Amino acid sequence: MSDHLADALNILKTHELAGLSTCNLKASKVVGEILRVLAENKYLKSYEMVEDGRGGYYQVVLDGRINDCGVIKPRAPVKRAHWAKKEQQYIPGFGVGLLIVTTPNGIMTNSEADKQHVGGRLLAYVY
Repeated sequence: MSDHLADALNILKTHELAGLSTCNLKASKVVGEILRVLAENKYLKSYEMVEDGRGGYYQVVLDGRINDCGVIKPRAPVKRAHWAKKEQQYIPGFGVGLLIVTTPNGIMTNSEADKQHVGGRLLAYVY
């Protein structure tokens, strides 16, 4: 387990495909921010941090809306004018999913970064 984000997204995807309603993800700041973005965009019902003395974990309640998700490696930089091109590269159709990116303003979707006129680095995709 060297990439906590990849492990977390893989757990989300496999639990969704299996039809399970909850899952637990190892806690980290990046995973927490990704879960926040997913919950804001209605891909998750809810999530909460549970402290267990070993760093904690997130208990996630799934909504059944994730068909596929994964990390984007290498974490390529994207200029603010190229968000649409990268969305076409990773998302199957217009308005179907979202790219999650890290910017100087924090972790957000590519559409939020486009509205704020900032570039950033690609982290993950979900649809």
